[in-house]
Amino acid sequence: MTQPRKPFGNTGTTRGFSRAATLMQPRIRTASESRGFAVSRLLTHWSEIVGETTARVAHPVKVSYSHGGMGATLSLLTSGAQAPMLEMQKEQIREKVNACYGYNAIARIHITQTAPTGFAEGKLAFDHAPKRTHRPDPATVETAQEITGDVGDERLRLALQALGTNVLGKRNIRK
Repeated sequence: MTQPRKPFGNTGTTRGFSRAATLMQPRIRTASESRGFAVSRLLTHWSEIVGETTARVAHPVKVSYSHGGMGATLSLLTSGAQAPMLEMQKEQIREKVNACYGYNAIARIHITQTAPTGFAEGKLAFDHAPKRTHRPDPATVETAQEITGDVGDERLRLALQALGTNVLGKRNIRK
């Protein structure tokens, strides 16, 4: 008796596809480990770990390990005016970062100062971009309302109006 052939690819819920996060994880890990960040969560969730006020004035730059391997040094980048305030908060920041690691990984914190505009490294790419608010053209909204005026269901009509406004608005931008 012959064995039934297995279908090609993954037969689970993903149907052979992978998540983008799964594909990018090795590259992200390599890039963050080159700066000493064994846990990339420290970079991506910095504001949640240390708090909004501290995250606005300081960004993690690198983690360096000593030759003996006993405790690492976390380097933070900040403007010159904020450095004295961070100096007083070093111990609280260290405790919060070590809570992220789950053990006493960071022994020291080194604060690096730069100008408010900073070097290219000071412009951190992990911050979320502010959401853009775009007001559609009133004529576009009116056209979408005219097109969907015959729809009886209120929720469906509102959803179709929003979709129509977006589609018509993008066409107007391209012209």
